[in-house]
Amino acid sequence: MTATIIDGKQLSAKKRSELAQEVVRIREGGVLPKLVVILVGDNPASLSYIRGKQKAAEEIGVGFKLEHFPESFSENELLDIIEHYNQNDEYHGILVQLPLPEHINETAVIEKISPLKDVDGFHPINVGRMMIGQETFLPCTPAGIVEMIKSVGVEIAGKNVVVVGRSNIVGKPVGQLLLNEHATVTYCHSKTDDLTSYTKGADILVAAVGRANFIKGQDIKPGAVVIDVGVNRLDTGKLCGDVVFDEAKEVASYITPVPGGVGPMTITMLAHNTVQSAKQFLLTK
Repeated sequence: MTATIIDGKQLSAKKRSELAQEVVRIREGGVLPKLVVILVGDNPASLSYIRGKQKAAEEIGVGFKLEHFPESFSENELLDIIEHYNQNDEYHGILVQLPLPEHINETAVIEKISPLKDVDGFHPINVGRMMIGQETFLPCTPAGIVEMIKSVGVEIAGKNVVVVGRSNIVGKPVGQLLLNEHATVTYCHSKTDDLTSYTKGADILVAAVGRANFIKGQDIKPGAVVIDVGVNRLDTGKLCGDVVFDEAKEVASYITPVPGGVGPMTITMLAHNTVQSAKQFLLTK
């Protein structure tokens, strides 16, 4: 068996084309969807991610603004900037690029963003709504993963899902979204005993642990769907996921590559959330 690749670039391009058509309709109603990204400091990875977000926004016709502040920018100054955009009706999405400098409280910043403009889906109100299955802004990587699984016709309901990783950004919410789709979900993490006994029972395996080549082919159930969220850089400079791809593809039925898998869909789902926010604003005009 050689797994079918779930091509994140291809799926993302299709989704962005659909979003571009939505933006045209919203603009006909007199609203230009706009996203502001706020960056504190000069983290090279953050700058790279922001370029990807800007490209996606421009591709679908969403207005994009970067507010870039020095590392010394204070927490209170950042909270004031966020409040300014909370009150600015021209902007429908606010994203503060993480990580933040150590002197800034990440929780305070996330909670300052209006839940109505929280296109990252990190605000506790939006997380709570996700937990109970209400309509809300879903966190971008988990939402993209669900779309990728559905795109290849895999039925999620009734499947055994194992999520390796329990971060607030990916692990916990992706498990909840799959539970909302009626899967049976198990979370595994660094304290899990006999991890392989869990991964080998997974019909759908989500690897989001952030450790290069952590999951081997022998750890995977034959025919499983493998979603690799990890983006790790080896000493050679090459990017790889949390899964040993060459081994896993000989066992799995479907698998996401790294790069070109989950990453493009994450950025596209951010654009999706921004467009949805603008649609809601248009309805209240």
